[in-house]
Amino acid sequence: MSARRDAVASAFQFLSRFPVKNDPGFSRDLLRRSVVYYPLVGAAIGGSVAAGAAAAILLLPPMPAAVITLILWVALTGGLHLDGWMDSADGLLSYRPRERMLEIMKDSRVGAMGVLACVLLLLMKASLLSAWLDGGQYYELPLLLLPPIWSRWFMVRAMVRLPTARGDEGLAANFAGLGLMHERRALALAALLSLAAAAAPLALGAGLAAWPQHLAAAVLLPVAALACGTWAARRASSRIGGLTGDIYGALNELLETVLLLALVLLQHNLM
Repeated sequence: MSARRDAVASAFQFLSRFPVKNDPGFSRDLLRRSVVYYPLVGAAIGGSVAAGAAAAILLLPPMPAAVITLILWVALTGGLHLDGWMDSADGLLSYRPRERMLEIMKDSRVGAMGVLACVLLLLMKASLLSAWLDGGQYYELPLLLLPPIWSRWFMVRAMVRLPTARGDEGLAANFAGLGLMHERRALALAALLSLAAAAAPLALGAGLAAWPQHLAAAVLLPVAALACGTWAARRASSRIGGLTGDIYGALNELLETVLLLALVLLQHNLM
């Protein structure tokens, strides 16, 4: 029980800025065991974002409410994944040789491509949140848990399925050699959390007629995460010979955005 609690605490410490009373310290073994609980961190972030969005939309029009919601979203992660997104954009979009791309990604300074990629990503997220809040019902807000759940599950899959670009160096090296057990446990947890998120609208007053649409979201978003994430991860891996910690963060940001887009498409066509 103590080992599981430490792994959960480690996952929250690493991926979020939630206050964690239990400080398990840092070790490579603990960091590796914690990946199973990445979807749980995603659910906590998604739940907080949904609560923030519910409060914001009561007081403001959709666009400013969406911006405030996005600020909360970024704050809950400390900008960790955005940093990876910007570094990855600087490196991969430089079209330099492999070693030079890795050097650029390791540089703490942000270049023009990183800034541009960050601005466009945040604009896209804000516009999607605005569309979601403008066209949805309050009882649909729990579905906002799905993008952060499945984007973080895919990070675990990428750690398991693809090699690291820097060998024994860098953050990604801590996750080298993870087994299928880690991915499967993370998948089971993500699926359970997704079903709970899809069922939550019923408890909030949605009619039974809305259940098929919510179930469709719980089924289609994981498929979208798998398809888009696999394409992006393999593309990045082919460019630099594997993945890095920055790429993991970039994959998370990309998939959160793609899954938000999927939610908006489902909302306007099915819900």
